[in-house]
Amino acid sequence: MKRRFAMAGTLLALVLGLGTLPAAATPSGTSPASTPTALAAPDISLTAVRAHLDEFSAAARNGGNRRSTSQGYRDSVAYVKGKLQAAGYTVTEQPCTSGCTSGAGPNLIAEWPQGDASAVYMFGAHLDGVSAGPGMNDNASGSAALLENALTLARENPELRNRVRFAWWTDEEQGLNGSDFYVRTLSSAERSRIKAYYNFDMVASLNGGYFVNHITSAAAAPMKAYWDSLGLRPEENTEGAGRSDDYSFERYGIPTSGYAMGASARKTSAQAAKWGGTSGAAYDPCYHRSCDTLSNINTTGLDRAADGIAYTVWQQAVGTGGGGTCDPAGVVGNGGFESGTAPWTGTTAVIAAHSGRTAHGGTRFAWLGGNGSTSTESVGQTVTVPAGCTRASLDFWLWIETAESGSRAYDTFSVRVNGSTLATWSNVHAGGGWTQRSADLSAYAGQTVTVTFTATEDYSLQTGFLLDDVSLSGA
Repeated sequence: MKRRFAMAGTLLALVLGLGTLPAAATPSGTSPASTPTALAAPDISLTAVRAHLDEFSAAARNGGNRRSTSQGYRDSVAYVKGKLQAAGYTVTEQPCTSGCTSGAGPNLIAEWPQGDASAVYMFGAHLDGVSAGPGMNDNASGSAALLENALTLARENPELRNRVRFAWWTDEEQGLNGSDFYVRTLSSAERSRIKAYYNFDMVASLNGGYFVNHITSAAAAPMKAYWDSLGLRPEENTEGAGRSDDYSFERYGIPTSGYAMGASARKTSAQAAKWGGTSGAAYDPCYHRSCDTLSNINTTGLDRAADGIAYTVWQQAVGTGGGGTCDPAGVVGNGGFESGTAPWTGTTAVIAAHSGRTAHGGTRFAWLGGNGSTSTESVGQTVTVPAGCTRASLDFWLWIETAESGSRAYDTFSVRVNGSTLATWSNVHAGGGWTQRSADLSAYAGQTVTVTFTATEDYSLQTGFLLDDVSLSGA
């Protein structure tokens, strides 16, 4: 990760939705139970990842570092390129011809030639380090985890529904220059094909935490889901905002996420209680120092990051093709609101056993709106629509009660997928008690999406939207 520099422009807001994918807790190093949309993600060999770290460490011995202008960087590029070519990738060395430090080595780009070329999911890490030391956590750790994921994808060779592209960036430490050059020189059509970019920078910090970039976004959903499944309760990567290569993609409106375990910021007591380690100390005590060696690696965190990358690759790109099944049972978590609020997020205070109203089923439901003043309330979660469903319907029970009158829609209730509105009801539809409603999700078969229910009221006269028993049906 580079140090913070003054940067022109404002960080683009890329939070695309609410919620996280529910996943049962599993032991460290294993993957959550797969959904019908993807084959089970493989376990990434920690031994293999550590072998890549050994090679990066050896490269750094030639000059003592892997700065983008050094022999150590060029040797690192040659090692990654050789491994990828042997695995069957077509690998491109992209010289950075503008904006990079004079003498900087190239970016390295590798794409697996399967899946829909108009839907590309990119996974990247910067391969360079600082001149102070060999840079094993920053960022041999991200580079090694990414390399073994690329090699595993080639070895497993699953059927892909979307395209996967890997990248190792040059000159990140001098200002995100390699990734900036890459995105800047793409055509607008090529940028539009990139549906999400995932970045991995410092994923083995010795006193680290578990951080996800844009943790509430749709892009982050599988990343967060995997670490949630290990009981890690990850947090937003605030320290790394705008400081690594994902920012180059954000500047052009491309959704991003990624993993990090922290740099020079200090671990709080609450984080130490949750994750272990030393409160009040830096996440990485050797950040940008000569001691960032193989002894400065948190292998547990590295293993969890590598496996989380694999889970995300498999969720976003690996499909069962036409042979997928349509089993919608359990796709919506806690659809009856009886088990607390998780995995619902947003205005979760609206979920309760409200007095004066009876739930459609059980005792609890979500009561959105009903305030009689200008307000917006939402609840949502991320769901995976099974790939084998030719028809998929989001079904729910809705009770609309209002003090409004007439045929004008003053207050509205909408169903949105990844921020796009699918269906809307209003005060005009009030009356009749609990009524089953639905929204068509057939177009999202095989995709992980964020579904939100949003109530919006104007400045006067209340309309309450009572929601219960949300489920997915399909055929």
